[in-house]
Amino acid sequence: MFKVLDIRKALAICFFIFGILSCASTDKEELKTAEGIFNKAMALFNDEEYLEAKTTFDLIRLQYPASQYADDAQYYLAECNYRREEYLLSNFNFNMLRRLHPNSPYYKESFFKSCMSYYYSAPQFDLDSKYTLDAIKSMSEFQAAYPSDSLSLIMDSYIQELRDKLAEREYETAQLYRKLRSPASSLIYYDIVLNEYDDTKFFELAYIGKIEVLVELKRWEQAKTTMGYFRILFKSSENLNKIIDLENLIPKEN
Repeated sequence: MFKVLDIRKALAICFFIFGILSCASTDKEELKTAEGIFNKAMALFNDEEYLEAKTTFDLIRLQYPASQYADDAQYYLAECNYRREEYLLSNFNFNMLRRLHPNSPYYKESFFKSCMSYYYSAPQFDLDSKYTLDAIKSMSEFQAAYPSDSLSLIMDSYIQELRDKLAEREYETAQLYRKLRSPASSLIYYDIVLNEYDDTKFFELAYIGKIEVLVELKRWEQAKTTMGYFRILFKSSENLNKIIDLENLIPKEN
């Protein structure tokens, strides 16, 4: 009886080892083709194993750049970066798909997600504005390419948010110069907001700041002219009383 059990146990172990070796052999064979590598990468991707998946997708780029899976691999490689919040890399790889595979069915989505990668890379208002500007430029290009697409309409709110961020940067710089007792320098930055960001919530604030500085510098004529523009542009503003108070500081003979 013990011998029979030992034989059965030995056979079971043999079958188990054979199964492992067979699976390993099959996996090895599958990874010798673009299709096999892609299927393996997609399995990892669907299991949210993005780090391993992007390494496997990269094999297709390197070993089978002309295969039918090349654009799929490029897209999902970028998507792995995107889901891992590696936005500089995802932006690079989505744009790489657009350059290498302009006829790919993934082209438009890659364009959109490259824009969003720029958006998520944009820092808070008081840091370097390069990625913010890049995001606006990229989104504007997308809207020009797909003017009637629903994604273009979505981008309107993103562009507005980014423009508010740029305007806030210039406005806060003007405010900083006032605190540093350099009112003439602050006027430069108020004017940037007035000339470039009239669609933002900082437009009115910049007008008020500029008027306050002009009064402080006793530039009466400029102050009166700017107040006139303010009254025209912001007829219903809750800040009109503040403008009246500033106007009362101007000597009557002026």
